[in-house]
Parts: sequence; C-alpha cells; structure tokens
Amino acid sequence: MTLLKVIEVLAESDQSWEDAAKRAVKIASQSVRNIRSIYIENLEAAVSGDTIRVYRINAKISFTLDPSDE
Repeated sequence: MTLLKVIEVLAESDQSWEDAAKRAVKIASQSVRNIRSIYIENLEAAVSGDTIRVYRINAKISFTLDPSDE
C-alpha cells in the first residue's frame, strides 16, 4: 500500500508564480524525498507603484512515505 503525506509551503519569486512553484519543489526536495505533486492553493503578489515586485504562492506538496517510515 502506498501512503502519501502532504506538507504546506509558502514560496516566492521575483519572476513569476510558476518560478515560485519551481522554487518550492526544489527547496522542499532538499529535505523531502519522493515528491509526487504540488497543488497551488493561493496566489498573491506584492505590488509597488504599478509593478509586481514579488510573486507568492501557498502550496501543498505531496510525497510518498518510505516503507520504513510507515
């Protein structure tokens, strides 16, 4: 039986929401193995004047647990 676990993460980028999602997965993969998916729950942007300065996401990352972790 495959068992999944979900963690919630916040990430940001000065490029785009897509880049923020890529960063979230990249950084999470440094401490979490077997990442299966990312679900973007919320998008936010910080604006200065008429320009978006920072793109932020709130996401859930799911990963499989190793049999030894179960």
